[in-house]
Amino acid sequence: MAGELQLQPRLQLLAHLVPQGAKLADIGTDHGYLPAYLLQKKQIASAIAADIGPAPLEHARRTAAKYGVEKSLRFLQCDGLAGIGPEDADTIVIAGMGGETIIHILSQAPWTKEGKVLLLLQPMTKQEDLRLWLNENNYAQYAERLVWDKGYLYPVFTVFGGSQTALSAGEIYGGLDIEVDPLGKEYLTQRIRRLEQAAEGLLKGSDPANGHRAQELKEIIHVLTERRNAL
Repeated sequence: MAGELQLQPRLQLLAHLVPQGAKLADIGTDHGYLPAYLLQKKQIASAIAADIGPAPLEHARRTAAKYGVEKSLRFLQCDGLAGIGPEDADTIVIAGMGGETIIHILSQAPWTKEGKVLLLLQPMTKQEDLRLWLNENNYAQYAERLVWDKGYLYPVFTVFGGSQTALSAGEIYGGLDIEVDPLGKEYLTQRIRRLEQAAEGLLKGSDPANGHRAQELKEIIHVLTERRNAL
């Protein structure tokens, strides 16, 4: 067996957020680093490494064997949460994929909104779309945590099933409770820049509707700028 597995910062943050004794399902596990690390640390009771493709699962099997946890890790080739139910996991990690893919996975597993499972979601793109979808589909999102990894600032959503007050535009585009995170100001700066670029692009087009949308984005930029200035 090799020595202690080391995680990149993004996966390390996810590992920190997984509760002690959890029954983990890691969806889109890729090389299986997260469940292998948590099993090696004896932080979790059980783990499922799930991926839609056979190649990532083979990588995960090699990782588990290398770090001596192959007997404690269940490997499952499936589309999202297909074949996984509430009896299998109380903590689900869906990380390293686009927000639209995360939405698809959760929409196919309505049991995740029953309030009995912790969802740790790390969208690479479409973060505002995912926040809005969660809010409109009976999921309650709590504080987000942020981490720099390979030159990009990633948010991790902490989510449970259950209704929640409708989010404001500032929350949809700027995140929830990020003021308590040391990287909150940098994240807001990043989001503001992206919205400014989007607004500029819209104004270059000839569609009259673009001007209206650009104005909406400018209003959101103003809200996010006020949030950032308050930090």
